[in-house]
Amino acid sequence: MYTLFKKEINGFLNSFIGYVVVIVFLVMIGLFLWVFPLEFNIPDFGFANLDGLFVLGPFVFLFLIPAITMRSFADEKKSGTLELLMTQPLTDFQVILAKYFAGLVLVIFSLLPTLVYYFSVYHLGMPPGNLDSGSIWGSYIGLFFLGASFVAIGIFASSLTDNQIVSFILAVFICFFVYMGFEFIYTFVLSGKVGLIIESLGLNAHYTSMSRGVIDTRDLIYFISVTAVFILFTKLSLESRKW
Repeated sequence: MYTLFKKEINGFLNSFIGYVVVIVFLVMIGLFLWVFPLEFNIPDFGFANLDGLFVLGPFVFLFLIPAITMRSFADEKKSGTLELLMTQPLTDFQVILAKYFAGLVLVIFSLLPTLVYYFSVYHLGMPPGNLDSGSIWGSYIGLFFLGASFVAIGIFASSLTDNQIVSFILAVFICFFVYMGFEFIYTFVLSGKVGLIIESLGLNAHYTSMSRGVIDTRDLIYFISVTAVFILFTKLSLESRKW
């Protein structure tokens, strides 16, 4: 499994996908936080916070993470190497987890450089350090778990097809629905207690909860459950090739 994990990481880096993902993520977030004259612009807004990063981050991930994962199984199917891979002394779960953790590592790599933004805002505050660090760290943890869920969804979408473009489109659609779809249903269709239950099924509700700086066990269990469900779906999708 570790060998396959390293192979996947090397595949990302050798094809420049990993570099492109990290650079695009940092450039896009950086432009909104420091250059574009919008509400997220830190110097213009005049407050020491990183709300822009955690509002924009999920929407950037909606496109970048499917770009990372679209080749995971689709490329294996198209090149005919999937069957060879499955004949190795590895279980289906080990193959899936190796690809999943490789994608997750790239998510971590994309988040780590944004700590520069945190330290910059920390020192720009009046007085220095005048910012809600608890909320920021909670938001980082939430963004990490959100990215982890998106990676699992992307891996699942890639297992459904041998076309990388189709995999990308499917992953974007599923990620968007799981992130915002339930909230739309609550807003436009349902209301009351039933609506609140429907809203709580979406990723955004739990991400928003963690962004307040309170790490609730229920939110962690939710993110882990979503990830586990889509990894299980991926296993079922791969097993269907035997039917």
